[in-house]
Amino acid sequence: MHNLAHKAYSTVTSRTASDKQIELALFSEITNALKDVAAQDVPLPAVWADAIDRNLQLWHLLSVDLVSPENGLDDSLRTNLLTLAEMVRRVSYQVLAGDTDISDLVEINETIMKGLAGEVGPSQMETTT
Repeated sequence: MHNLAHKAYSTVTSRTASDKQIELALFSEITNALKDVAAQDVPLPAVWADAIDRNLQLWHLLSVDLVSPENGLDDSLRTNLLTLAEMVRRVSYQVLAGDTDISDLVEINETIMKGLAGEVGPSQMETTT
């Protein structure tokens, strides 16, 4: 039953939303979860780890798509996004180790969300590592 519902939802989503809209919705949901955790003085460890893990999973899926030959993005943008994905991975582990703040992940995601919404051009999303 669950698979049937998921398939039906996927079909409706694919007919009603563009890839950018779906990506923007995912980034928004996960970024809001990161913000919720950041707003708490002492977040529950499971909730904190789950928000970071979901963000890592999203970036992993994006990385897989970016290296796919079917990905239609410009090579330069793909390279920049893959570099950013690696940065997200490193920062996530630093957050989990208590060496940095979760706000760095929020900031990265918000920049991507602006790009997906057309508020930032690709040249403004270049990474500096």
